[in-house]
Amino acid sequence: MQSGDMPSSNIKRRGLMLVLSSPSGAGKSTIARNLLENDEDFNLSVSVTTRKRRGSEIDGVHYNFLSDAEFQRLRDSDALLEWAEVHGNYYGTPREAAEQSMAEGQDMLFDIDWQGALQLQEKMPADVVSVFILPPSLAELKSRLHRRAEDNEEAIEMRLANSREEMQHWRDYDYVVINDDLDRAYSAVRSIVVAERLRRDRRPGLFDFVSGLLDEDLQ
Repeated sequence: MQSGDMPSSNIKRRGLMLVLSSPSGAGKSTIARNLLENDEDFNLSVSVTTRKRRGSEIDGVHYNFLSDAEFQRLRDSDALLEWAEVHGNYYGTPREAAEQSMAEGQDMLFDIDWQGALQLQEKMPADVVSVFILPPSLAELKSRLHRRAEDNEEAIEMRLANSREEMQHWRDYDYVVINDDLDRAYSAVRSIVVAERLRRDRRPGLFDFVSGLLDEDLQ
């Protein structure tokens, strides 16, 4: 079952917030993309950012690219669930789209850093499922950043330097997945999602379902 991966999928449930974080190049964006392609119950939380758009990115799909002034207006009006400064640029999560999806039972996927993850965990602890993706080694992380070929050497060195600080926050997450093989890492994240969707406290529809079972007349 690709959509929901559970029996009795018609039972009403509340959407969850799946947070994926990792150092740049560790694979969270690839895993996030695979989840979105294979699971229609997920909506991507499209972050806003002041970072310059890369050549492979589409405005409104990968990020909403804003000026510093536009970002500050959203932040100051409490229109962001979380925000952070990363590598000299600002990133944030719009509040309205996330709250609407949760109310409708849709899951939200957050591809964000540890700072944003902590803010979400503080604001909505019952809804957040957090997963930290680790690389198998720093040498492999460096190799992946070079193969990606989307940053200059100076930017790559900055990301590698920051990765040590980022990886120290692995304890703040519910789950940790080591991405030494993309298929295995993706399968591990999928297993986490399936289990978390089955949590009793995320399925308010179980009250009616169980009441119906108990009211059944077998005569």
